[in-house]
Amino acid sequence: VLAPRRAWVFPGFDQRLAAAPALVSAAPPPRLYAAAAKKTVKKGSQKTKQEETKKKPITRRRPLMSKPVDDVYLTWYYERPSYDLEEAVGMLKKFQQLDFTHPKQFVYINVFLDMALQKKKKVDPFASTVLLPYRFTDETNKVLVFTENEEEAEIARENGAAIVGGVELIKWILEDEIQVDFYVAVPAIMPKLIPLRNKLRRKYPSTKRHSLGHDIPKMLQFFREGLEYVVEDENIIKTRIARLDMPTEQIIANLKTVIHDICTFKPSNYDPVVRRLVIRSSTSEGLLLKLGGILPQVEKVEEEEEQNAEDDEEKPAQESVST
Repeated sequence: VLAPRRAWVFPGFDQRLAAAPALVSAAPPPRLYAAAAKKTVKKGSQKTKQEETKKKPITRRRPLMSKPVDDVYLTWYYERPSYDLEEAVGMLKKFQQLDFTHPKQFVYINVFLDMALQKKKKVDPFASTVLLPYRFTDETNKVLVFTENEEEAEIARENGAAIVGGVELIKWILEDEIQVDFYVAVPAIMPKLIPLRNKLRRKYPSTKRHSLGHDIPKMLQFFREGLEYVVEDENIIKTRIARLDMPTEQIIANLKTVIHDICTFKPSNYDPVVRRLVIRSSTSEGLLLKLGGILPQVEKVEEEEEQNAEDDEEKPAQESVST
């Protein structure tokens, strides 16, 4: 009977391993060489990839065409069409009829702003409230009135104020027990409202925002029925302006009111603050609008005044030469 193969070929091999452990630890060096070889392969592969990317031709997109010939076309081959405001509103109404969607859906605008000023400065993101000429919803905002005069408090309640009070409301507002959409105040109580300045921030009553004054009914009407809009993502305003079943001229009037209010936040001697304007309904696609006739014509009026002033200066000089 033959002996087991291991004992037959290597007699006493187990004893030799136990006596010489250094032989086992001598194995790692080949692994180091193998790892180095792998690294060189990786470097070489990176170089080859870079060379391949350099060799690849750069695909350049051809210029967009102006108008498609047919009704069916690839949109990314053509420039996005823009429409006059009246035409765009008519298209939204037609989309609603063709899609059998709700006729009283809201109309929205997306306003893309140019916030740049000189010397690397820009217009800070802002928020504003505007009273539209034509109301499109029965919803009203909750308004709190700060006053310690009982007659003024009674007037505020009669005109729809959600909450009326004085200094006792400060604690509840700081603890978020009272939350409303807007805060208005009379001048007499303002020195006592200083603890709320950091809490309310842009909603803190001020004459600039028309939330500080003596005419409580007027302030309440403005903020209860007003439309608030805010700049999002540093240069975009998204807000609803009307209902689709309203007459076209009312939708246009509401849109222009909002745009004219937005334009007041950038000086007129710079480029217009509105860079792009898109209108849509709740269920339709967005339509790009032409800005002509929508933006206020402030700059042109100023230029005409400057030209008239220059003409007035030249006339006396010409008269003196003729005499």
